[in-house]
Amino acid sequence: MIRKASAMWRGTGRDGTGDLSTDSGVLDAAPYSYKTRFEDTPGTNPEELIAAAHAGCFTMALAFGLQQAGLTALELRTEAAVTLEAAEGGGFKISKSALTLRAKVPGLDEAKFRELAQGAEKNCPVSKVLNAEITLDAQLET
Repeated sequence: MIRKASAMWRGTGRDGTGDLSTDSGVLDAAPYSYKTRFEDTPGTNPEELIAAAHAGCFTMALAFGLQQAGLTALELRTEAAVTLEAAEGGGFKISKSALTLRAKVPGLDEAKFRELAQGAEKNCPVSKVLNAEITLDAQLET
């Protein structure tokens, strides 16, 4: 399976503008720029997209883990907060992705919940590709 996205950039790094598109069409010339990445101008940025990918991947991995355990979630809500910071030697790096999960799963005890959530965090493909610290704050709600 191969998934594709593309970026188009015009101008300099600080003053230029670009757009991001995906083959699926979910993103179609979505604007991004220095200001959408490092300031609060509307538009997207690579780190936001990585956060969305990590949240989505982890949540789906957990849903499959629950299914294999014979359980079905009423709701899995995950937020991923990606940290971009200066790297040694210059430039920037993504140093952390903090996952926050709130789950409603009937019939699931706390120990099994922790086991399944930690397994999903370790085994989702996006977690595996990130060269960053990954944390998980998981709470089972009733």
